[in-house]
Amino acid sequence: MLKITSPKANRLDIELHGGIDADTMRMALDDLIAKSEGISDGKMLYTITDFSLPTLGAIGVEFARLPKLFGLLGKFDKCAVLSDAGWLRTAAEVEGALIPGLKIKSFELAQIDDAEGWLSEASS
Repeated sequence: MLKITSPKANRLDIELHGGIDADTMRMALDDLIAKSEGISDGKMLYTITDFSLPTLGAIGVEFARLPKLFGLLGKFDKCAVLSDAGWLRTAAEVEGALIPGLKIKSFELAQIDDAEGWLSEASS
Protein backbone atom coordinates (compact mmCIF):
# COMPACT_ATOMS: atom_id res chain seq x y z
CA MET A 1 0.00 0.00 0.00
CA LEU A 2 1.26 3.45 -0.88
CA LYS A 3 -0.70 6.52 0.21
CA ILE A 4 0.16 10.18 -0.39
CA THR A 5 -1.60 13.00 1.46
CA SER A 6 -1.09 16.73 1.81
CA PRO A 7 -1.95 17.58 5.44
CA LYS A 8 -0.89 21.23 5.13
CA ALA A 9 0.60 23.69 2.66
CA ASN A 10 4.03 22.70 1.33
CA ARG A 11 3.87 19.32 3.06
CA LEU A 12 3.39 15.81 1.74
CA ASP A 13 3.05 12.66 3.81
CA ILE A 14 3.83 9.33 2.18
CA GLU A 15 2.92 6.03 3.79
CA LEU A 16 4.39 2.83 2.39
CA HIS A 17 3.40 -0.53 3.84
CA GLY A 18 4.58 -3.77 2.28
CA GLY A 19 5.46 -4.13 -1.38
CA ILE A 20 4.56 -2.28 -4.54
CA ASP A 21 3.64 -3.59 -7.97
CA ALA A 22 3.78 -1.70 -11.28
CA ASP A 23 0.18 -0.44 -11.15
CA THR A 24 0.53 0.84 -7.59
CA MET A 25 3.85 2.53 -8.44
CA ARG A 26 2.38 4.18 -11.54
CA MET A 27 -0.60 5.59 -9.62
CA ALA A 28 1.52 6.67 -6.65
CA LEU A 29 4.16 8.47 -8.71
CA ASP A 30 1.51 10.25 -10.77
CA ASP A 31 -0.18 11.26 -7.50
CA LEU A 32 3.14 12.43 -6.02
CA ILE A 33 3.92 14.53 -9.08
CA ALA A 34 0.41 16.07 -9.09
CA LYS A 35 0.39 16.83 -5.36
CA SER A 36 3.87 18.41 -5.60
CA GLU A 37 2.64 21.08 -8.02
CA GLY A 38 3.11 24.54 -6.55
CA ILE A 39 5.20 23.35 -3.60
CA SER A 40 8.37 25.21 -2.68
CA ASP A 41 10.49 24.80 0.44
CA GLY A 42 8.46 21.66 0.96
CA LYS A 43 8.58 19.17 3.79
CA MET A 44 7.91 15.47 3.51
CA LEU A 45 7.12 12.84 6.13
CA TYR A 46 7.77 9.37 4.74
CA THR A 47 6.59 6.44 6.86
CA ILE A 48 7.79 2.99 5.77
CA THR A 49 6.56 -0.14 7.55
CA ASP A 50 6.83 -3.82 6.72
CA PHE A 51 8.95 -2.97 3.66
CA SER A 52 9.15 -5.46 0.80
CA LEU A 53 11.18 -4.86 -2.33
CA PRO A 54 9.12 -3.51 -5.24
CA THR A 55 8.48 -5.78 -8.20
CA LEU A 56 10.63 -5.45 -11.32
CA GLY A 57 7.65 -3.88 -13.06
CA ALA A 58 7.39 -1.24 -10.33
CA ILE A 59 11.08 -0.44 -10.69
CA GLY A 60 10.60 -0.08 -14.44
CA VAL A 61 7.76 2.39 -13.88
CA GLU A 62 9.98 4.40 -11.52
CA PHE A 63 12.83 4.53 -14.05
CA ALA A 64 10.42 5.72 -16.74
CA ARG A 65 9.42 8.65 -14.53
CA LEU A 66 12.93 9.59 -13.34
CA PRO A 67 13.09 12.89 -15.26
CA LYS A 68 9.88 14.09 -13.57
CA LEU A 69 11.03 12.76 -10.19
CA PHE A 70 14.34 14.65 -10.45
CA GLY A 71 12.28 17.78 -11.04
CA LEU A 72 10.64 17.27 -7.65
CA LEU A 73 13.95 17.46 -5.78
CA GLY A 74 14.05 21.26 -5.89
CA LYS A 75 10.56 21.51 -4.39
CA PHE A 76 11.49 19.93 -1.06
CA ASP A 77 14.17 20.90 1.43
CA LYS A 78 13.46 18.41 4.25
CA CYS A 79 12.32 14.83 4.47
CA ALA A 80 11.79 12.92 7.71
CA VAL A 81 11.79 9.14 7.28
CA LEU A 82 10.07 6.97 9.87
CA SER A 83 10.74 3.25 9.57
CA ASP A 84 10.68 0.04 11.54
CA ALA A 85 13.81 -1.15 9.68
CA GLY A 86 17.19 0.17 10.78
CA TRP A 87 18.79 -0.48 7.40
CA LEU A 88 16.14 1.69 5.69
CA ARG A 89 16.79 4.52 8.14
CA THR A 90 20.52 4.27 7.39
CA ALA A 91 19.90 4.16 3.62
CA ALA A 92 17.70 7.26 3.87
CA GLU A 93 20.42 9.23 5.66
CA VAL A 94 23.02 8.16 3.09
CA GLU A 95 20.67 9.25 0.31
CA GLY A 96 20.26 12.60 2.05
CA ALA A 97 24.02 13.09 2.05
CA LEU A 98 24.07 12.53 -1.72
CA ILE A 99 21.22 14.84 -2.75
CA PRO A 100 22.18 18.52 -2.68
CA GLY A 101 19.62 20.83 -1.12
CA LEU A 102 17.57 18.05 0.50
CA LYS A 103 18.06 17.20 4.17
CA ILE A 104 16.91 13.72 5.10
CA LYS A 105 16.79 12.58 8.69
CA SER A 106 15.54 9.20 9.82
CA PHE A 107 13.62 8.23 12.92
CA GLU A 108 12.22 5.08 14.52
CA LEU A 109 8.44 4.72 14.20
CA ALA A 110 7.87 5.69 17.84
CA GLN A 111 9.72 8.99 17.27
CA ILE A 112 6.88 10.62 15.30
CA ASP A 113 6.89 13.69 17.57
CA ASP A 114 10.64 14.13 17.05
CA ALA A 115 10.20 13.84 13.28
CA GLU A 116 7.37 16.38 13.26
CA GLY A 117 9.45 18.75 15.41
CA TRP A 118 12.43 18.46 13.10
CA LEU A 119 10.29 19.14 10.04
CA SER A 120 8.86 22.23 11.76
CA GLU A 121 12.27 23.72 12.57
CA ALA A 122 13.41 26.52 10.30
CA SER A 123 15.87 25.35 7.66
CA SER A 124 19.37 26.71 7.92
